[in-house]
Amino acid sequence: MTTLNQLADLVGGKAIGQSDLPISGVSELNDGKPGTISFLGNQKYRKFLNSTKASAVIVSSAELLEGRNGIEVQNPQLAFSKILKIFNPELLKQKGIHPTAVIDPTAHIDEDVCIGPYAVIEANSKIGKGTIVGASSVISLNSVIGKECRIHARVTLYHDSLIGDRVVIFSGSVIGSDGFGFVTDKDTHHKIPQVGKVIIGSDVEIGANCVIDRATIGTTRIGNMTKLDNLVHIAHNVKIGIGCLFAAGVGIAGTVTIKDFCIFAGQSGVVPHVTIGSKAIIAAQSGVTKSLEGGELYSGMPARKIREQHRKNAVLQSLSALKKRVDKLENLVLKNEHNT
Repeated sequence: MTTLNQLADLVGGKAIGQSDLPISGVSELNDGKPGTISFLGNQKYRKFLNSTKASAVIVSSAELLEGRNGIEVQNPQLAFSKILKIFNPELLKQKGIHPTAVIDPTAHIDEDVCIGPYAVIEANSKIGKGTIVGASSVISLNSVIGKECRIHARVTLYHDSLIGDRVVIFSGSVIGSDGFGFVTDKDTHHKIPQVGKVIIGSDVEIGANCVIDRATIGTTRIGNMTKLDNLVHIAHNVKIGIGCLFAAGVGIAGTVTIKDFCIFAGQSGVVPHVTIGSKAIIAAQSGVTKSLEGGELYSGMPARKIREQHRKNAVLQSLSALKKRVDKLENLVLKNEHNT
């Protein structure tokens, strides 16, 4: 049985209260279970702190516990994520190559690789040590997957896709499909051959049903440690830096450059051929229509600095109030005219 003090040591925190308290699992703060540990990250949930039945709570300050058992640590959410791994170890890894997998003789499969049922590994592909390829996934010719990757079921890597180490790709995602390239002449749309490739760095996570297009020529590139939620589309020739975060439904048009550690909230989008500076944050459902400086929060359509957006919203609200006043005055004038 794991004790509160052992968990505190694991996360670099300080046990508060009964240090030898046994902890058997984790639970939500608003639905806490005896014997488990929870955490308070967002202060919106502080109202549940006194009523939770969890035996211990991870907090940023011991004062919040008010005599309860818990762990004081600088970042409760990060600490909780480490504790989750203790009580929820990864599922047992499948072993070996399933007999129904189809593997070209020229493919190079490193040691300790697992390949699931009906997966297809095409010619001259390479799969690094410790990687798992799930059922019915397709790794097309000349593609390279690094070490310790997890390619879930029904993932498709088109030809010449290059994947770094420790990359996770969830089901339904497609890497290296053609970019949306057409040239129109006399009302006919002529396809532009898409002959580039996709390069994905190490420690990248790609959610379910994402699409990353290959470059027209050159490279579509995803930097190390970047994370994509489900249903994200990255178009041809996009360059994404290190450690960026993309929430669900984001769409990035072609030939966009996104510098390091940018954040894109849900359903935001970017037009082609612009650059977004490092550590920019794009709010939900915002539309980027021009290049943006880094280190700023942007909102709206078109996206602008949040302070400018607030001023615009304030003006629109004042216009609404002004219209009501004008309508009232018009009614008074009409009434006076009728009386005279």
